[in-house]
Order: sequence, then C-alpha cells, then structure tokens
Amino acid sequence: MLFHTQTFLLLFFPTLAGLYYAVARHGELRIYLLIMASIAVYSSFDIRFLPLLLGQAVATWLVAEFFFAKGSRFALWLGIAANVAVLASFKWIDFLVIHAEALTGVELPRSNWALPIGLSFYTFELVSYLADQMRGRQKRYPFSRFMLFVLYFPRLISGPIVRHDEIVHQFDLDPLRPDVAERLSKGFVLLVIGLAKKLLLADPLAKIADPVFASAATAIPSLTDSITGTLAFTFQIYFDFSAYSDMAIGISLIFGIVIPNNFDAPYRATSLRDFWRRWHMTLSRFIRDYLYIPLGGSTSGAGRFVAATMIAMTVCGLWHGAGWTFLVWGMAHGAGLIVCHAWQKRGGKLPLPVAWALTMACVIAGWVLFRAPNFDTALNMFGGIAGFGVVGAVPDGAWLLVAASVVAMAGPTSAVLVERFLLPWRSAAFGWAAAFVYLILLIGGRDPVSFIYFQF
Repeated sequence: MLFHTQTFLLLFFPTLAGLYYAVARHGELRIYLLIMASIAVYSSFDIRFLPLLLGQAVATWLVAEFFFAKGSRFALWLGIAANVAVLASFKWIDFLVIHAEALTGVELPRSNWALPIGLSFYTFELVSYLADQMRGRQKRYPFSRFMLFVLYFPRLISGPIVRHDEIVHQFDLDPLRPDVAERLSKGFVLLVIGLAKKLLLADPLAKIADPVFASAATAIPSLTDSITGTLAFTFQIYFDFSAYSDMAIGISLIFGIVIPNNFDAPYRATSLRDFWRRWHMTLSRFIRDYLYIPLGGSTSGAGRFVAATMIAMTVCGLWHGAGWTFLVWGMAHGAGLIVCHAWQKRGGKLPLPVAWALTMACVIAGWVLFRAPNFDTALNMFGGIAGFGVVGAVPDGAWLLVAASVVAMAGPTSAVLVERFLLPWRSAAFGWAAAFVYLILLIGGRDPVSFIYFQF
C-alpha cells in the first residue's frame, strides 16, 4: 500500500488515525492497533514475506531475552550472524552462484528468491538492537513494544533506519499531550511536501532519466541526452527517497512519534565527508557506529582508518544490492573519503564554489554507476558525457532540471520549513489543504510509481 495512493490517503490512513486517537488513552490497545495496521500495510505489498519479517523479529527478541536471562554474549553473536545471513542469502546468494559458475564452469542451482521488501532496513535495525546489548547499552522491552519497533509501518519499507532507544519509549507517550495540534500540523505539512516531491519532481524526472539509461545499454547516448539523463537521475533519487522519508516522518508525527531526519540538503555539500553527513543520514550513522568505529577507523592510525573506511563503504555499496556497479560505487566513495580526509588533515582548502563543484562531480559520477545495471551501460553514459557521441538537441523537460536544482540547492529543507517557516495562519492552513487536494486529484490521473529504495 503505497503512501501516494488515494486508497492510503483517503481511506486507510484517516481511518487508522481516527481509531488511534479514539483509543489514545488506552496504551496497550493503541500499541496493538499500530501493530495490526503495520502488518496490513506490509502484507499489502506481498504477504509471502510476512512470515520472514515476523520470524526475524520474534527470533531477535527471544535471543535478547535469553541474553538477559543467561548473560550469554554468544547468543547475541549468533543472533547478529543469523540476521546478516538472512540478508546475505536473499540479496547476494544468486550473485555469488553466477560468479562461481563462471569460475568453475559447473552449473549450480539458483535460489531465484525474490527480495523481501524492506529487508535491508529492518535487518539493520535488528542487528543494531543486538549489538547495543553486547556493548552495554542494554534495553529490555516487552514483546509488544519490540514488535512495534520492528513492524512500525511508516518507516518499515524504506527507513529512516531507527534505533530502538530512539523510538520505543515514545510508544507509551500520550498522543494527546499538550503539543498535539503542533504535531498534527507539522505532520500533515511534511506529508504534503513528500507527496509534492514524489509527484511533481521525482516521477517526472524518471521519465527523462529512464529512456537515456535504457538507450545506453546498447549505444553511447548523445551529449545532451547523457548529461540531462544523468542530472535527471541525480535529482530523481534525491527527491524520491527524501519524499518517502518526509512522508514517513510526517505520518509518525501525526501518531505523536518522532523519527530522525534522513536528509539535510546533501547537494549543498562541499566535500564527500559533508555529503555523507547529509545523505541517508541514518544509514551513514549506522555504518559509522556499528562498523567504522568498531573497526578502529576513528582512533587507530592512518592504516586502520583507510581499511575501516574502505570496508565500511564497500558494505554500504553491497547493502544497496548484489552487483559490481554497487560494489564499485561504494568503494569509489570510500576512496574519495580517504582522499578528502587526507586533504583536510594537511590543511588543504579550496574556494567554496570549487569545493562544491568537485564534490558534485564525484557524486554525480557515482550516481551513473549506481543507476546503470552494468559497466557497459555506465561506460556508454560516461562516453556520452565526454562527448564521444553526437551532440544532440536539448530534450523536452530540461526546464524540470532547473526547477529541481533550485529546490534541492536553494530552498529550505523540509525539516527547516516546518520548524522555522510554518506559520499558524488560517491562510497558510488553507494553502496547504488546497495543495493536498490538488495532489490527491493528480494521483487519480496516473498509476502510482514505487519508490526507488523499495528495491533495496
């Protein structure tokens, strides 16, 4: 059940919110209402994957309970390994089998497993919970609270990646506490902003990017097509993913629950280090806290820093998918972070416009690898950008790239807009309501397009 459908926005979500506030004073009933709603939302995508989601959640809770009862750190390690094994099996086993066949010449059986939706996101949350118990940040939760932590539908499918100690305690807060009107207002506005990003920017940008990358599978695109297609995907992935995050945060606020921000104007970054502080922030901090720092990247000298950075960013690439392009994308960002760190450590400085332009060039080049299904397509795209094809004409819709760049790099972020510029005026409320109605009507005239990060 996609957030940007009339079924969700006009039927499911208003009904759920009404029931939620009707039982607001009944904590346990409220918890189970959200659990059942989350199961319904997840099942609407593909009910075949529900047993795996529930199984991983229950098994992880039982492992933690065994640890609390027996003090067995081995159980925690086993739980972490099992969760990672599930993720690896679904995402990478066929990729490894294909390459094993190429090396040995022996035909091997394939799993042909479909990737369960949201697996990458909720698996990392389960791993972080068990890892925190091992590191002494021990939190023991009732079964119902833990299950809601895992299943909570606004962020279950595509994040933000939320840690247990950020959200579980909020489940028992009274939704009718004094700031309820402010939370409802901000939540609604974030929902509208997310809808606008998805429908007015991300989906139209996809219509520019997709044909170019499709043509690059067989030939070098023209100079203008390759540049506009690359820029279109650069903005598409940002607006598509941040749209989901805005809607997830907004829906949560309407329930009285705060989840962390996931983007902070990443295309204003003036270094790759700055970019990763702004892009998919909850994934960045997970990799930092549960991989990079434990590997000694922040305290153990230059050699350990290089190794930890490359391992962390390689894992980041593989987290997105089983493919050489993802692997190289992650490793390229790792190498870029190392160069950036060395430059800054030596006191190197560039004029801000130059630093920004260099950073964006690296990020955009990375998005070509990220989007391309294989290296041949990526090389054709790079060839087109380098001018190895014909020049071509400026394609229709190029104006949309200008609008997207202005919104991404000049306008306030969604978080800043609702925190600083949302005014308690009736005229403003009417404007946001009118925008919502317009977007609802717009949805009715097109088929919903899934979010990019649903495939990860």
